[in-house]
Amino acid sequence: MKKKKAMSRSENMARIKGKDTKPEVYLRKLLWHKGYRYRCNYRDLKGKPDIYIKKYNTAIFVNGCFWHMHKGCSNSNIPKSNREFWLKKLNRNVERDYENYQALEKFGIKTVVVWECTLKKMKKDNDFEKEICDRVISVLLDNNSKLFVEI
Repeated sequence: MKKKKAMSRSENMARIKGKDTKPEVYLRKLLWHKGYRYRCNYRDLKGKPDIYIKKYNTAIFVNGCFWHMHKGCSNSNIPKSNREFWLKKLNRNVERDYENYQALEKFGIKTVVVWECTLKKMKKDNDFEKEICDRVISVLLDNNSKLFVEI
């Protein structure tokens, strides 16, 4: 059998999707089974939230720990090769996220950020899954809650 050639970093990174990632689909399915209806990658809002629930005026972003530099997470390591490029790119992602959250806040839209590592833990532990799901739903239902929540 012929051995396949290893992918370059560029080829590997090119295969990473921006929409319908596994963590995003997982959260969408949870919300759907709880009876919440939503729009995916809603273009009319700044930052194109992964999930937008118009009825509750809430945008939900499912952030990858690497791409959005989740502080204190082991998945947010910066590659050792071409470090300057990656720092510039990832820092710009974080800045853009902040700008998007501020713009949504101006319009009174609640913003929820759910991190990839949280969703991975949810898949492994049913109690944790229920707890996080309840937190997300409480933000949806509470009109007096903060406009920005990070989970």
